[in-house]
Amino acid sequence: QVQLVESGGGSVQAGGSLRLSCAASGPTYSIKWLTWFRQAPGKEREAVAGIYTRSSISTYGDSVKGRFTISQDNAKNTLYLQMNSLKPEDTAMYYCASTTGYITTWSRANEYNYWGQGTQVTVSS
Repeated sequence: QVQLVESGGGSVQAGGSLRLSCAASGPTYSIKWLTWFRQAPGKEREAVAGIYTRSSISTYGDSVKGRFTISQDNAKNTLYLQMNSLKPEDTAMYYCASTTGYITTWSRANEYNYWGQGTQVTVSS
């Protein structure tokens, strides 16, 4: 089974930056999509950014476009999320998710079959 481990979360002031990492292990060759989700207390899980691993084509949620960048390092089996110009509303638990199957909607959480444990991001004003 694919295993995902996130790191890089922390506390930062508004306007600051953080880089999240997601290390994948297991049959990583089978992964087709890698996506970052986030969930704030009392809110639904939100898709932040996704990447199709076979082509590196990426897509973003509207709330982070122009501020966040998703990337992958295939040699290290690691997914990254560079977060710039952070806002207090970016505060959430951030999860890495992957799927080994084909999906219809990248932003739908139930399309993914493997999840990490999450890393907390807190942005203060």
